[in-house]
Amino acid sequence: MKRRDVLLAAVGIVLVWQIAAMLVNQSILPSPILVMKVFIRELGDGLPGHILSSLWRITASMILSILLAVPAGLALGQYPKVDRFFSPVIYLLYPIPKVVFVPILLLFLGIGDIAKIALIFLILFFQIIVLVRDQAVTIPDQLIQSLRSLGAGRRALLRYVYLPASLPAIFTALRQSVGTAVAVLYIAELFATRLGLGYYIYYQGSTLLNYPAMYAGVVAMSLLGLGMYFAVDWMDHLYCKWKYLH
Repeated sequence: MKRRDVLLAAVGIVLVWQIAAMLVNQSILPSPILVMKVFIRELGDGLPGHILSSLWRITASMILSILLAVPAGLALGQYPKVDRFFSPVIYLLYPIPKVVFVPILLLFLGIGDIAKIALIFLILFFQIIVLVRDQAVTIPDQLIQSLRSLGAGRRALLRYVYLPASLPAIFTALRQSVGTAVAVLYIAELFATRLGLGYYIYYQGSTLLNYPAMYAGVVAMSLLGLGMYFAVDWMDHLYCKWKYLH
């Protein structure tokens, strides 16, 4: 996607927001100009701490999910018997909204960052493991047999065949999950915390009734999600260059 198109889309959204604010003409929908002024002001008054806390939680969960889900997905793709054993479990757990696990995670993991990271991890883990497994299964058997006939062992196949072939699936899963992960992050940060964009948005809007600051928090969380999405997209272009040769 061209940067110009993204910029034009952003300008269009801001214009619609401005027109809606003028039509509503109430404090519950401040203009984007006012929100940006408050956003800049809040950047020097505590907002960066909330951004960094949220960034840490979502980054840690993404790294953890990749480290665990990618090997698991590759193993399921390589070993049909293992896949047949675990597929029913994945089939049952994958569609369950992971938000329902919030009270359970708080009970077992406490009210700190671990429970919040675990919640986002659950979402990303199932997205990645399913797509990586499906991608690994589609690798032609003829290719695998040819490489084995040349002396390639299972470790070499994993490193030079399965993992590179699964990279597009990994980045696709991350792109699909970023929006959901940020949404769940907002919910997770409503519980037992005083740092994080979810807490900041709720506190400013529901407790202080400071709607411009609330919208500034929404902007910050949106930028966080966009930043994560573009970072994944950048890595996809960097490590999967063959997809974009045509």
